[in-house]
Amino acid sequence: MIALGLCILAFVACFWAGRRSLGQGLVMLFIFGYLYGILRANLLTAFSHFIFDAGMLGLFAATRWTQRDPSGKKRSEMLLLWTGLLIIWPTILIVLPFQPLLISLVGLRGNIFFLPALLLGSRLKDQDLVELSTGLALLNLMAVGFGAAEYVLGVPRFFPISPVTQIIYASHDVGGGFYRIPGTFSSAHAFGGTMVNTFPYLIGLWTRGASRFQRSLGLVAMPAAMMGILMSATRQNFIYGAAMIIFVVSTTKMKSKQRVLFFAIIVGLALAALTNVRFQRFKSLGDSDLVAGRIAGSVNRTFWEILTEYPMGNGLGGGGTSMPYFLQGQVRNPIGMENEYARILCEQGIVGLFIWMSFVLWFFSRVPVAFRKGRWPNTRRLVWCLAAIDWGTAFIGTGLLTSIPGTLLFVLGVGWTSTPETCQPSVDPQTMPVAPSHAGRQYEPAFP
Repeated sequence: MIALGLCILAFVACFWAGRRSLGQGLVMLFIFGYLYGILRANLLTAFSHFIFDAGMLGLFAATRWTQRDPSGKKRSEMLLLWTGLLIIWPTILIVLPFQPLLISLVGLRGNIFFLPALLLGSRLKDQDLVELSTGLALLNLMAVGFGAAEYVLGVPRFFPISPVTQIIYASHDVGGGFYRIPGTFSSAHAFGGTMVNTFPYLIGLWTRGASRFQRSLGLVAMPAAMMGILMSATRQNFIYGAAMIIFVVSTTKMKSKQRVLFFAIIVGLALAALTNVRFQRFKSLGDSDLVAGRIAGSVNRTFWEILTEYPMGNGLGGGGTSMPYFLQGQVRNPIGMENEYARILCEQGIVGLFIWMSFVLWFFSRVPVAFRKGRWPNTRRLVWCLAAIDWGTAFIGTGLLTSIPGTLLFVLGVGWTSTPETCQPSVDPQTMPVAPSHAGRQYEPAFP
């Protein structure tokens, strides 16, 4: 009953916040997304798997999908077309008898549920971005706080051993035999990946925040996110996080005191990583044989066999979409490999893979739009680059399109950076008050 009550609460809260503004609705949804892993681990009922889903439905219900922005009508027409294509084909597949109906429904959710967020991303405005970035910064501090408690007290204190937490307890390869830290998420990879994907928004909050509090919050949340990546002991995320720190140092204009403070924080993180064996799993990246074997095991092990044996796919849910533990035994001819493109091929067949690959190529063609000068230039460029890297490395892992809440952040970023940036405030034009001529100074860069 608690899990069911949380589902209802998530729907109502996200609907209410979404009616206030898109930014507030997204922050409310991310609250449930950040807590989803730890709630599901401690509430072993079927309803606990749908807490985040209920919040998504609440936000979708609050969105005025038919309301058109006069200045942005042409901005999202192609994105709307792609969203429709990506949703329609899996919906058609659900009627084919490849998998039981419940398995197909879960697979349909894994293949299309996040896609409307592409259109939400195209609607993000200045105020939405400030609200979203502020919320993500606060949530990161909370998640890293939980991670620190798990580091000291042990992961089992927060995540009981159960079928839901198998992935957490299968990852005890940190120096000394310790577990990777999951924070409040369903796995360490979800923790580290979310910290990485929030980094561009933290940079934006630091440089675009409307108040000293927001700018200070962005500055504090960046090293906290990096500490979360170190605790998660995920090597790929460590590379991304380090690259973004270099980007910040080389592109952001700072006063001398601010630069000294930022470098002091980075030095502190470096010392923590170099003096604590539990933060040094990234060193295994120097083992070229290990890295090559890891990639080879994900890329082509059975891809062509799947293509020839299942040209129409193995049915939705039959190719690697995460299944609740109580449905795993019902999957027919389960196929699994650590390759997101292979998962799409397994479930949607060659037609679905072709549609997705065409969409990815279209996204890459939008680089002039993403890199166009605007009010959030560094954030947009980093979001686009992270999305491009995620697409480019999707052949060495799965979960890009099903991770909670990382996939939501990823899909929002794809939608936002593939359409021209808008500077309009996130309010109804009919009720928008007349602003004084100097109002635009509210979001001037913190460090001109």
